[in-house]
Amino acid sequence: MSPDADSAAHVVQLALTPAFLLTGIASLLNVFTQRLARISDQVARLAAEPTQRPRQLARLRLRSRLLDAAVLLAAIAGALTCCAALTLFLRALRSGGGGTVLFALFGGALVCAVAGLAAFAAEMGLAGRTVREMVDAEDPAAPPPAP
Repeated sequence: MSPDADSAAHVVQLALTPAFLLTGIASLLNVFTQRLARISDQVARLAAEPTQRPRQLARLRLRSRLLDAAVLLAAIAGALTCCAALTLFLRALRSGGGGTVLFALFGGALVCAVAGLAAFAAEMGLAGRTVREMVDAEDPAAPPPAP
């Protein structure tokens, strides 16, 4: 390969790393939206009952807010990852610097992905606690919930 082809191939290889991160982020967004759909179904079911359960509705509201944050952060991570890949190509075109910009964009994408996962983990914790409380409420022989 010629030197230009070699450097172009190197840039394409570097751009694959952000592409793999984008695939992971897309998978996370799919999980997040499925969780939001389940919450929506539960809210509709609770709202249709004559005795609405305000505590459960409040918990579902909090879960949906956490998932909203997770979706927003994952979307930002995806956008920053795309910007990082674009920076690779632009830098190759200009044959100049750009390492700082690339580092900031890719680092920002990773930070947002981690924050999105943290919000998702918090939502999952609330979901598990809600399920356990519902099971305990239905089973009179169950031990009292922990504080």
